[in-house]
Amino acid sequence: MKVKYFQRGFNYSQDGPGNRLVYHLQGCNMRCRWCANPESIPLNGIAPYKFEEINVEELLDEANRSLMMFFDGGGVTLTGGEPTVQFEAVRRWLSGLKEQNINTAMETNAAHPELPGLFPLIDHLIMDFKHHCDGKHLKYTGAHNDIIKRNIASALEMRKQTVIRIPLIAGVNTSRDDLRGFLDFFKDKDTSAVSFEFLRYHEYGKQKWERCGMEYQMRGAFVDDKTVSDYEKAFQLQSLKVIRT
Repeated sequence: MKVKYFQRGFNYSQDGPGNRLVYHLQGCNMRCRWCANPESIPLNGIAPYKFEEINVEELLDEANRSLMMFFDGGGVTLTGGEPTVQFEAVRRWLSGLKEQNINTAMETNAAHPELPGLFPLIDHLIMDFKHHCDGKHLKYTGAHNDIIKRNIASALEMRKQTVIRIPLIAGVNTSRDDLRGFLDFFKDKDTSAVSFEFLRYHEYGKQKWERCGMEYQMRGAFVDDKTVSDYEKAFQLQSLKVIRT
């Protein structure tokens, strides 16, 4: 069984705790207009960017040979693209890592219907929540959010240690109504095992979109310090834990 990825390397504390071997997997089921890695969207790649294929057994061997590098609680992180696009390979990979007692983390858009089946294999779950409104989520990402909401609720019910990341994008999800919509979703849920992080919009992927021959559609989407602060304070007032990495 093989895995397609377009980037791998070590990173400290930003994709889970400690020093981690991070794999950016090829393929995504969404097409977020602000995506920083548009070259990762097609499972079979897009010119001029390239990806690599590697057997799960080789990945497990690489992790085993990297044990001395997993200091400060580190391990292996799967991100994307979207890891669950290669669901069965990822399941096998995570199972093998757990058999080797290697710490695992995964960053996901939470849209795969079978995602909760992977929860026991993931030590640090990082889930994106791009918009509380299904219509707007569909408009800006190309996907509905009903499964995402269900998977987030499942993680909370299981008291799974989770980070929920909300990208703040002006004109997309930063109005007062949007803030209230996010808070309303969590108000009746057990959030004791959850932390929230707000990611400020950036244009790191703009040149990649253009290099791939695709139009970059975002305009005027930067957010100011006050917007970020307003979201953080509003969540904290509802006893929701806010972090920054």
